[in-house]
Amino acid sequence: MSAASHSVIDPVELTRDLIRIPSVTPADEGAMDVLERTLTGLGFTCRRMVFEGPTKVGHDARIENLYARRGTASPNLCFAGHTDVVPTGDLAAWTAAPFEGETRDGILYGRGAVDMKGGIAAWVAAVSRVLAAHSENGTDVPGSLSFLITGDEEGPALHGTKRVVEALAAEGEVIDACVVGEPSSANHLGDMIKVGRRGSLNTWITVHGKQGHVAYPDRAANPAPVVAKLLARLDAHILDEGYPEFPPSNLEITTIDVGNPATNIIPAEAKARLNIRFNPTHTGDGLIDWLNREAGLVQAETGLRIELTHMCSGEAFLTEPGAFVTAVQDAVEATLGRRPEASTTGGTSDARFIRSLCPVLELGLVGQTMHQIDERVPEAELRALTDAYQAVITTVFERLPA
Repeated sequence: MSAASHSVIDPVELTRDLIRIPSVTPADEGAMDVLERTLTGLGFTCRRMVFEGPTKVGHDARIENLYARRGTASPNLCFAGHTDVVPTGDLAAWTAAPFEGETRDGILYGRGAVDMKGGIAAWVAAVSRVLAAHSENGTDVPGSLSFLITGDEEGPALHGTKRVVEALAAEGEVIDACVVGEPSSANHLGDMIKVGRRGSLNTWITVHGKQGHVAYPDRAANPAPVVAKLLARLDAHILDEGYPEFPPSNLEITTIDVGNPATNIIPAEAKARLNIRFNPTHTGDGLIDWLNREAGLVQAETGLRIELTHMCSGEAFLTEPGAFVTAVQDAVEATLGRRPEASTTGGTSDARFIRSLCPVLELGLVGQTMHQIDERVPEAELRALTDAYQAVITTVFERLPA
């Protein structure tokens, strides 16, 4: 591809433009339009990938996704992110309107400032700088740049990155490495990158009993002690002692409910829900098999039917140390003066889907105000992240094979 003149994008202004779009999951409200226009102006070929289908909340959703690529040569360095944001919560509690993009004392306020419209804007700005520098030299980027942006990360994540990755794989699209712009930094910009994540499994438990009067227990079958027995059995089990780079897997009971407002009724059902965050010692299917076996043993012992429903939202993964991880760490250290720790802490992200295509890691802003009232980011940190991203792009292209 021949070099062309490119304007340099201001990361703060692009972040502000994106914040002003109230793209609360699953609504897009034009966020993808802003990115498509901007990337098209930088020479990217943009594909809008729209997927529809049921969500776990029981209704259909129409999800906007964007895959944009500039160039055909390898390596193909991809940036992944999401334009959807979580709800604002109590509007009266905000000191700045969540969708206005107000700046006070050098700090930009708004929903998505950190998670993760700021990260997207910083990478776009970094790309514009890289392209402008090559244009001045009469050259072009020695490879391809791409963006994988979804509007379905903060929600069920059923029709976003997961389906885009499946479609790209079916088409034979090759991505050699991917940076996800989640707010990975813990206390200071660039102090941490995420090179892996634990898997996540949700399980819903229903024990079917027989309703009756508490004074006549022989005429009823109480499911409450049965769900308690099963949960105690599961909670006492040690899943593992940990895995290299990962803490031990943990099972947490998140709710127990019999839905019984009366004091003199034995309930007909008892329900519970649990979540397991697991390291690569396990797979989702393996844990499901274990849970089903345990439920079967308690069912056989008590005689009450136990029904389990499972949803594994992602398997555990680890991007091993190598040229890609080292290139990113070196670039961040050279730019920001600190070498990021390679970590696997935290929840899940869309990296769990992208890892099937290529090595993936997460590098972004400090995440301390994400999902909070008055979510905010210093404008200086947006510009510093842009500097780091620019160095990452340059260093990765220098070190990954063509």
